[in-house]
Amino acid sequence: MPIRTASARWQGNLTEGSGRIRTGKGGYEGNYSFKSRFEEGEGTNPEELIGAAHAGCFSMAFSKGLADAGFTPDSVETTAKVHLDKTDAGFTITRIDLETVGQVPGIDEAEFLKIAEGAKANCPISRLLSPGAEITLNAQLA
Repeated sequence: MPIRTASARWQGNLTEGSGRIRTGKGGYEGNYSFKSRFEEGEGTNPEELIGAAHAGCFSMAFSKGLADAGFTPDSVETTAKVHLDKTDAGFTITRIDLETVGQVPGIDEAEFLKIAEGAKANCPISRLLSPGAEITLNAQLA
């Protein structure tokens, strides 16, 4: 399997500095700052990128689980809400709420939810993050 890379460059001090994040093959490049991370400033932040990775990974794992069960999804759309909280140990990602809507012809809701829970437990990003953060799932069949 290939090794994936990303890079970041930060200039200046924590609160007044700024940086740029880039994925290895250039699929994404964006600015980040103290304000975009801890306030409501423009740009991205590491938590949003973790959320994007988790939403993408879950959506693919869910689609695979559906296909393995004999269902071809028209679409799976997932949002990941990453909670960054201040704890005794410092700022920590404490929870990620996955919200997904799937358009899957021919599946009943119980089977849909069972496969969604399996994807939540087994996608590589969930497995990475779940020892340290609670992961919740709200799955809806469209």
